[in-house]
Amino acid sequence: MTRSQRGAPATVGAPQSGDLVRVAFGPSLVALAVIAALTLVQLVVANSDLTGTLGAVASLWLAAHQVPVSIAGQQLGALPLAPVGLMVWATARSTAHITPPRGSWFVIRWIVAAAVGGPLLIAAVALAVVHDAASVITELQTPNALRAFAGVAAVHGLGALIGVGSRIGPRVVAILGLPRWVTDAVWPALIGVAALLALSCATVAVSLVVHWGTMHDLFGITDSFFGQLSLTLLSVLYLPNVVLGAAAVAVGSSAHIGFATFSAFTVFGGDIPALPILAAVPTPPLGPIWVALLIVGAASGVAIGQQCARRPLPLLLALGKLTVASLLAAVVLALLALAGSGPLGNFGHVGVDQTTFGPGVFFWFFVIGGLTVVMAGGVSPRPKPVARPEPLPGDLFDAAERDTTARNGEESRHQVTLDEVPPETEPDPQPETEPGAVAGPAPDPAPPPPPVRPAPDLEDVEDLMFVDADIDVDSDADGDQPRAGTE
Repeated sequence: MTRSQRGAPATVGAPQSGDLVRVAFGPSLVALAVIAALTLVQLVVANSDLTGTLGAVASLWLAAHQVPVSIAGQQLGALPLAPVGLMVWATARSTAHITPPRGSWFVIRWIVAAAVGGPLLIAAVALAVVHDAASVITELQTPNALRAFAGVAAVHGLGALIGVGSRIGPRVVAILGLPRWVTDAVWPALIGVAALLALSCATVAVSLVVHWGTMHDLFGITDSFFGQLSLTLLSVLYLPNVVLGAAAVAVGSSAHIGFATFSAFTVFGGDIPALPILAAVPTPPLGPIWVALLIVGAASGVAIGQQCARRPLPLLLALGKLTVASLLAAVVLALLALAGSGPLGNFGHVGVDQTTFGPGVFFWFFVIGGLTVVMAGGVSPRPKPVARPEPLPGDLFDAAERDTTARNGEESRHQVTLDEVPPETEPDPQPETEPGAVAGPAPDPAPPPPPVRPAPDLEDVEDLMFVDADIDVDSDADGDQPRAGTE
């Protein structure tokens, strides 16, 4: 009998070796092919030789995993977040496709190991290629190996956890024994993050329309079509970084590009890169319109509060659910901002103020979300005990009488009179028969008792009495017929 015939549940839906290979190398090889195509197009358009092409492709692949790139002594650490998001999404999608919901933990560990091990192998090859190219191109420097492996493992590990968790999440929750209000806080947290980022993206779009002239001037720094196309592509890749900066301003924090600092209350000017997407940043002096950006943070708090109020809970549980959701959203946004921050060559450090961004997100989500939960009916009222009115003296007597009547009725309903109980009749003793004797015919049953006739109704007493006193009733001593005589 084979294992499948025995019905082992651990092998149901287990991935094949080909599926594991696709998970291990599929997303990384696709990204590598796209990067190689873009690099070759840029080099051909710029009429440059192909020397060091492999080193450039390997460096860009590592940069897509948040590994800093060093060129001519300048470190580029503020890398775009769009490629990282695409890598996480591709890994999560591939792992979720082959993860069986009821698979064994051994199979799940193999899926996660494949999703992380394949990119680590490609990272080792990329480091070797960059190191070899650095010997020819002196401006290119080999990145730190530990930092490179850590970045690649973090990106693909996060994607694998998201993909596998989407399939076996209920099993993990059941094993951990978490209460339902804790698990229900995950969805409001994601809604709050999405609302803040979406409203911040809309704010960036409006600001680009307002500063359309500045953006047009930034596109005019190059006259070639491929140069403007490259600026457009680079602006799209850095769009998540700019949106995070707008989100930081919306919750009362600040974003900075070197010495240039931007917040909802003040702006300090400075040198910024000539990137068209950065035309959205405010310019001093700051007008009152940027103070209205705080409405974005308040609206995001309303969104997370509405999601928390969908399932009403007691006050303490509703407060705990909102706290968990706000804290989770603050941690997610703080990690995204940290990933999009870093040094940017001569411009200095680029990013948001981490000391105020996370607390600002938590403040808006918790305070505005808490008010929304209360106003939206997310707090279930505590059941009040029903107070019975004190009876009056007359009511006490009536209640006692009703109780006595009901109790008597119950007793009379269960009482059985002697006339209703049939007399117990003992069975006639059967005559003992000697062993071996033949049993005779059964005796005839006793005749039924004669029916009891009802007693005749007595006549009226007045009909049996003689009213006339002159009639003399005589009767014989022996009971003969009476004789009536007159005087």
